Amino acid sequence: MNPVVILEVHLDTGTARLRRLPEARAALGGSGLAATLFSQYARPTEAWDHPDQPIIFAIGPLTGYFPLMSKTVCAFVSPRHGGYAESHAGGRSALALRFAGLDALVLVGRAPRPSVVHVGAHHVSVQDAGYLWGMDALSCAKLIRRQISGSGHRSIWRIGVAGERRSPMACINVDTFRHFGRLGCGAALGAKNIKAVAVTGEEHQTLPTGKGYAALYADIFRDLTDTEMMHKYHNLGTPENLEPLDALQALPWRNLQATSKPEAIGSMSGQHFADTALLRNAACAGCPVGCVHIGFVREKFLPQDNRYLYRQVSYDYEPIFALGTMLDLRAPTEVLALLDDVEKAGLDAMSAGVALAWATEAMERGIITEAHTGLRLAFGATHVYREAITRMAEARQEFWAHLAQGADAAAQVYGGADFACVLGQEMAGYATGETFFVSQALGLRHSHLDTGAYSYDQANPPQDTAAAVRFLVGDEAERVLLTSMVACLFARKVYSRERLAQCLTAIGMGDLASDLAATARILQARRWQQRLAFGFNPTAIPIPRRFTEVVTWRGPVDAHYLAELQKAYAQAIKALAAEVPA
Repeated sequence: MNPVVILEVHLDTGTARLRRLPEARAALGGSGLAATLFSQYARPTEAWDHPDQPIIFAIGPLTGYFPLMSKTVCAFVSPRHGGYAESHAGGRSALALRFAGLDALVLVGRAPRPSVVHVGAHHVSVQDAGYLWGMDALSCAKLIRRQISGSGHRSIWRIGVAGERRSPMACINVDTFRHFGRLGCGAALGAKNIKAVAVTGEEHQTLPTGKGYAALYADIFRDLTDTEMMHKYHNLGTPENLEPLDALQALPWRNLQATSKPEAIGSMSGQHFADTALLRNAACAGCPVGCVHIGFVREKFLPQDNRYLYRQVSYDYEPIFALGTMLDLRAPTEVLALLDDVEKAGLDAMSAGVALAWATEAMERGIITEAHTGLRLAFGATHVYREAITRMAEARQEFWAHLAQGADAAAQVYGGADFACVLGQEMAGYATGETFFVSQALGLRHSHLDTGAYSYDQANPPQDTAAAVRFLVGDEAERVLLTSMVACLFARKVYSRERLAQCLTAIGMGDLASDLAATARILQARRWQQRLAFGFNPTAIPIPRRFTEVVTWRGPVDAHYLAELQKAYAQAIKALAAEVPA
């Protein structure tokens, strides 16, 4: 069995060690490999920012061989909840690691001063970078690109000020337009005094010879480009979801005080974004689809003259929900301006938007005042939110320092927990019903991507706790298989379990393809073991009252069914983790 190649970088000493682990290949890669390595490196008895806690970046066995195997999985101890966490990103990250000859990069220790880690096929360095500390994430990337050659072969991951301040909302910006988003991986990197990681892939990869691999690649490429399976993602992209969810009364507005605004959705639809703000499409390396939609923000830089600069900003459904409808904005240009601000600050867009929505309602209710914030927050007040983002990223003033820890953390100080839209972390943009709320609240990543629960709700099945739990557990297993291959989840209809087995066989890893269903179940259990090892108790996760007040096209959320479903899913998670030896 081909060994997994791991580069272990000790930040405190600036030294590195290369490990080759044949036995780790059974974990496939991505999520499975990250959880396996995490079990070896992590310290469950220590705090999230202890220097010994690892940050792991892992790719998969199919990276570089097939399209859309483009993700890198980052595993770390989350400052949000102090336990095992994953975040996934694309860009050039996966191919850069592949062409550097690595399956995984593990960072341990803490650099004695702000630094940049540079990794390649034949070199590793931990370089002093105090001059970058305090710099925004966009300027940081520009400077590093000038200093480290290898355009097109290099991937640059860096944090903004929010990561330096160790905010649980801090992300890691990846190349241009991609991110390791939620649960605070940017803070984990900042706690290690690492401003950026640059990976240069200067080697090559030998592809299989023979007709079998080529024919399989052609079939997959045809499915991705010549069928309707991926058309949505290339055309309007995920913003296409805005109008249908609003029609279903499942689109959160004004801090989830409403789930539909027929009078406003026309100005916030995917089509309106395309008509008024779309510049072009982009794609991760190795992807022919081009789901990344790039808009622009324009700013006048000479008040007395018509002189403007513009910046390109990517947008998707989730950031539009969080920094748009949740804040009751009505124009794409205003949403893109906020997206540009969180991009520079290194804040996760979804968490930042939902936190600001809570703060705005808290001010409306008089729970907080301008004396706390220094700003007059109001729904729809874009210019105020722009200043608020800066203050939150910098943890400036007591109130913003509390809010930078999360909406629920701020609510513990000031009140307003009932309307803090937090399900493990700030909510994703689906007010579809009980199954989704429980799925995000208890899901391993507290992400809308843990399962397809939002689709389950939209299918409007009868209330059946056992059936819903079977769906959540079964769908998660299929997704764990995909994320262990580091497949983009948009391609889940293309990469069926059977086709993944064909792919492994085509590259000479047929020994891994024999029973992928069983492998997925083992990896699913292993991830939950890591989550539980840090004290996670799924029965104790609060679901704020706001979620029981939601009314969708199916009627009011059933609080009793919600509670029963949470209880049953929590039991299933514990049983799942016990299925394999720890």
